Amino acid sequence: MDEKRRQFLTLGAAVAAGALMPAAAGAAGPIPNAAAGALRLITYSTGGGAARIGVVKASGRVVDVGAAAKARGMTLSFDPSNMVSLIAAGDFALAQARQLMLEGPDSGPMVSDVRLLAPIPEPTRNVYAVGWNYLEHFKEGEAMRLKTAELPEHPVFFSKAVGTINGPYDPIPYDPAVSTSIDWECELAVIIGKKGRNIAEADAMKHVFGFCVINDTTARDVQQKKHGGQWFKGKSLDGHGPLGPWIVPASDIDHTRVHLITRVNGVVKQDASTEQMYFKVPRIIAELSAGLTLEPGDIIATGTPPGVGGARKPPEFLKLGDVMETEIVEIGLLRNVIGG
Repeated sequence: MDEKRRQFLTLGAAVAAGALMPAAAGAAGPIPNAAAGALRLITYSTGGGAARIGVVKASGRVVDVGAAAKARGMTLSFDPSNMVSLIAAGDFALAQARQLMLEGPDSGPMVSDVRLLAPIPEPTRNVYAVGWNYLEHFKEGEAMRLKTAELPEHPVFFSKAVGTINGPYDPIPYDPAVSTSIDWECELAVIIGKKGRNIAEADAMKHVFGFCVINDTTARDVQQKKHGGQWFKGKSLDGHGPLGPWIVPASDIDHTRVHLITRVNGVVKQDASTEQMYFKVPRIIAELSAGLTLEPGDIIATGTPPGVGGARKPPEFLKLGDVMETEIVEIGLLRNVIGG
């Protein structure tokens, strides 16, 4: 690994871990500190080895869940190489992971020294996603739409292909022969923990395992001008869905008022709060699950706030070598180079 790449990864991991907090303020107000004491569940590798589950201690050190459990004589209720296995195992598995965070050795590598993968590197199903879920984004999108649209009475659903999932610090593929209009979309990602169909809105949060950060990176020209205006292809280019840097359990954070920020080359492009969501997470889950079974490990991207590049005048799109930072302050930060 060259020195420039090493410094980039170290900086990104340090910011995400809370060791460094970028100075910024905007529509959502001053950036608060990251959620103190939250459990951070990662999928990671070291030295090119196999992926495994870890937890990040308050010191920033990583505890290898499988190795730490073995050293303590703890029988895990899940496969320590598979995050979906942990998610599906429910509350007892989460309690085991939390115990290992609190009591595990403080001698592991720093989180900045391991390779963080997407928490769920290879989903078994497409990412579910919600469009037009912030009123200001709906309004700014009028300039990009092929035809006028009324404010939706129900969430607008689409999906991103499995291959869009990318690591929190990995490069995003860039092929100008496919698209030169790559846009950013910072979003809160919901991770489903409990299987369900026809879930009542009042019960929806019982089915949520946790949250992380996702960028619904989009090829606007493909989305708007090709394939009959269907969104799937423009949303589904390989690697156009960085996810992470970890999962924070739903019990550890108030997801209803977290601060979303996108920066491109250090310049703030999106600055909002989930308080501004039009359809809240319980409503999204209730409507999505109507006649459609949600499974543990399913990922739901809940929509992006205003500030996307395609709606700017003139439009702005990501270029080769740009650095896109996607942050939800109380959860973590993604840092991806375009084509890097």
